[in-house]
Amino acid sequence: MFVTGRLALLVAVGVVPVVLAPAAGLDAVAVALAWAALCLAVVAVDVSVSGSPRALGIERRLPARARLGESVASTVLVRNDGRRRVHGLLRDGWQPTAGAGAARAALDVPPGERRAVVLPLLPRRRGELRTAFVAVRSSGPLGIAGRQRVLDAPGALRVLPPFTSRRHLPSRLARLRELDGNTSIQVRGRGTEFDSLREYVRGDDVRSIDWRATARAGTTMLRTWRPERDRHVVIVIDTGRTSASRVGDGVRLDASMEAALLLSALATRAGDHVHLVMFDRARRARVTGVDGARLLPALVDAMSPVEPTLIDTDWSAVAAEVRALTSRPSLVVLLTAQDSPDGARGFLGALPALTERATVLVGTAMDAPEPGPAQRTADDVYREAAIARAVRDADRVAAAIRRSGGEALSASADSLPPAVADHYLALKAAGRL
Repeated sequence: MFVTGRLALLVAVGVVPVVLAPAAGLDAVAVALAWAALCLAVVAVDVSVSGSPRALGIERRLPARARLGESVASTVLVRNDGRRRVHGLLRDGWQPTAGAGAARAALDVPPGERRAVVLPLLPRRRGELRTAFVAVRSSGPLGIAGRQRVLDAPGALRVLPPFTSRRHLPSRLARLRELDGNTSIQVRGRGTEFDSLREYVRGDDVRSIDWRATARAGTTMLRTWRPERDRHVVIVIDTGRTSASRVGDGVRLDASMEAALLLSALATRAGDHVHLVMFDRARRARVTGVDGARLLPALVDAMSPVEPTLIDTDWSAVAAEVRALTSRPSLVVLLTAQDSPDGARGFLGALPALTERATVLVGTAMDAPEPGPAQRTADDVYREAAIARAVRDADRVAAAIRRSGGEALSASADSLPPAVADHYLALKAAGRL
């Protein structure tokens, strides 16, 4: 049972007869007790007449998935199996990061009927969001008191990464179509495959002349080449302690996910096979053997529950994971941190085992230096010095990566996804993938 503010107002009204009782020759204490008894009787009547929440049946309709930051509707169907009308409030028990606001809605269900209560959700955190109950308050006709009960109504919503970097996809796909269709590579090399035959023109590489086709056609024919398809792209996202660093408006792990999604969307359009593994000291997520339109849904579904772990990443185990995913020459994209050389010692030690068999790109999201104010304080100077120190350490790690045979790339959280996609296209254009 519950009482409303109207009961306090009713009790306050009783002050008037208590004050006037002595003038009327009545005992003020007796009048106060009588008024209190009247209030209790009104509460009892209001509660007994109100509809019973026990007679309600709850059914929940909720989409299984939603993107972070996008509004989604949660519908609760309330069925009244009792004999009295249930009029009051319904509260859904979502956790605060579901963005349900007060999550209270008016409820009015006649006996034998069903009503739908729609509550908008605006998720503020990626991962699994859950609710276990709804609380129903059934008010009496006077609105002074009523019945309250918590009813089991479990529900779950998986919040997926927002994939804001998809705005860069159309321009990269246009460049991919140009690379694949209009500008076939004329010189055969690693990462290219036969495309077509055409007539020889002055200036072409004579090593690409097809003598059998020349004999059949009666004119000199030349082979053209294009970037090879069906290559393998292995994306490794570091979920260790460095992935929890604040970068821009989020953490480094979120920027790595955005880069992985944009690269995957581009690579699958190019006809390549994409593999994803998220790892620290254990495998947190893995997607392999999925191609075409099913790839992006599988990726975001696997990424959504993963959070940074405050432990160091085992890079020797990461190398073993990569070898288990593919044995063919491939592009391995490591999305991790390029911090101080001391902190990257384990990573740099495992890097030669990867560069020996694959093209390795190391991508890192970093805070972009911002121009300081004209009037700088001591805090501004120290902040600029810390950023300069971080950039210098990152440059030293990048140089070590290049010496190990890999390629290093660092950018801000918003610039990292298109930068990784551009590097992939550059490898395709150069015939290295």
